Amino acid sequence: MYMTCCLLAVLATDGPGFSPLFNGKDLDEWQVFGGKAEAWSVEDGLLVSQGHGGGWLGTKRDYADFVLKLEFRLSPGSNSGVYLRAPADTSHISRTGMEIQVLDEEHPRHKDIQAWQKTGAIYHVAPPKPGHLKPPGTWNRLEVHAHGPRVLVFLNDVRVVDDQVDKHPELDKEHPGLQRKAGRIGLQSHNDRVEFRSVRIKEVSN
Repeated sequence: MYMTCCLLAVLATDGPGFSPLFNGKDLDEWQVFGGKAEAWSVEDGLLVSQGHGGGWLGTKRDYADFVLKLEFRLSPGSNSGVYLRAPADTSHISRTGMEIQVLDEEHPRHKDIQAWQKTGAIYHVAPPKPGHLKPPGTWNRLEVHAHGPRVLVFLNDVRVVDDQVDKHPELDKEHPGLQRKAGRIGLQSHNDRVEFRSVRIKEVSN
């Protein structure tokens, strides 16, 4: 297990309007959808996906247009995701909502992935600019701007995706979530340990 430290306060550089989504103490402000509740824990101020639990952890209210910031730390081979505008259910959220991929993409088990499966991608929709993920055991910064149909993703302060999610007519049937206006913010439980901290959000007008 990695040594952990926490960053509980909203960063001063964020400017006004950001609110924490995770208090560093418990998961009372979150809801487990599917999978095993024990797949999620709080350790030393970190929100931890233990992996192999299935399902996802979501906020208890919907968000429409926002800037979301968080930090994540991967373990070797791990796979997770950040859900946007997700429905409050156990459907295939990467399709019925949206998923920003979080993945140790250099691990041998992921050697055959597609470009749209790399960290920062809008999963199965928009591949990221490659080369900006830090290795397992290192904290990465993820920032997502969702303004109407425009979604921007920054990985370690580099813009890796800038996409109009309503401009993919070939995906309309498979990805109805691209048309959603609001929904839950969520974290995916997939495989192996992934740690999150400093999860905060600023709601904005479209």
